Amino acid sequence: MPETTEDMQVAQPDEQVKALERLIGSWRVSGGAEGTVTFRRLEGGFFLIQDIELEQYGRRITGFEVIGREKPFGADRAGEDIKSRFYDSQGNTFDYVYELDGDTLTIWGGEKGSPAYYRGTFSADGGTVSGAWVYPGGGGYDSAMTRIN
Repeated sequence: MPETTEDMQVAQPDEQVKALERLIGSWRVSGGAEGTVTFRRLEGGFFLIQDIELEQYGRRITGFEVIGREKPFGADRAGEDIKSRFYDSQGNTFDYVYELDGDTLTIWGGEKGSPAYYRGTFSADGGTVSGAWVYPGGGGYDSAMTRIN
C-alpha cells in the first residue's frame, strides 16, 4: 500500500526516451545495408521497438530491437543510458546505447564511448537521417534512412 503521494505517482517516460519517438514510422535504409526498418512505441511509452529487414554483404538480416532504459527487477529507478538489445533470426544478440543530441543520433556498439558507433543527422524536415557506421581500425560504411511513412 502506498504510504505517500510520491508512492502513488505513476511513472512516466523521460524526455530523452520521448525524443527518440521522432524515429517512429517506417524507413528505407541505404548504404552498407539495404532494406527497411520500422520503429513503434510500446504501450506506456518507456520503450521503442524496431523491426528490421535488411540485407548486408549478401546476407539477410531480420530481427527486432527493444530500446529504452533498463530497470532491473527490484530496482527503484531505471539506468542512466538508453540501451537496446537486438535479436536476429540467426540467434545473435547485439547491445547498443542510443544518444540523441539535437538532430544528431549516435548509436554506440556495446557501451557508450565504444569505438564502434553510428552517427547520423536528421534533416530539417525529419524525413532522412544520414551518417555512417564507424568501426575500430578505420572500417565502417555510410548509411542513410529515408522515411517511408
